[in-house]
Amino acid sequence: IFLREILSNASDAIDKLCYRSLTDEQVGMKREDFAITIRPDQEARTLTVSDNGIGMNDTDLEQNLGVIASSGTFQFRQELDKDAESDVIGQFGVGFYSAFMVADKVTVISKAYGADTAYKWESEGVDGYTIEPCEKDTVGTDVIMSIKPDSEEEKYDEYLEAYKLSSLIKKYSDYIRYPIRMEMEHSK
Repeated sequence: IFLREILSNASDAIDKLCYRSLTDEQVGMKREDFAITIRPDQEARTLTVSDNGIGMNDTDLEQNLGVIASSGTFQFRQELDKDAESDVIGQFGVGFYSAFMVADKVTVISKAYGADTAYKWESEGVDGYTIEPCEKDTVGTDVIMSIKPDSEEEKYDEYLEAYKLSSLIKKYSDYIRYPIRMEMEHSK
């Protein structure tokens, strides 16, 4: 569930910038330039999902991640013409918090389109969150999940294995229209 939700959010962020690129020549990206990247790091026990979508500033982070039931996608859809054909995915706002099912800490580093400053949102899912300025060269969002250690009941290590992630993505996120990239090791 968590991976599908995080990928859907990334897809929606790309939809927003792609939509904006239709009327704003400053975006400087074509549809084929957009992508989602997944980087599992077994040593650091992190799973990072990155997109080159619209990004978020500190206010967006507060509004979209500071309240469990908030949905920036739902608001974006409301702003579109009521008769327009829109099929944005993540409209409920609770999906992001599913990351805490497998992570004991989530860090979001985001730089909004047109902004000079990036921001880092961080939470352990218990006692609130922090937002502070940080460095990020490109527009978009990185969701960095610190994966929990394995327990007797749950095997969280599988969310750091490329083949398991690939299988989950093919099964639950095949509908996403942007490329989802992840380095894979192949043995002969």
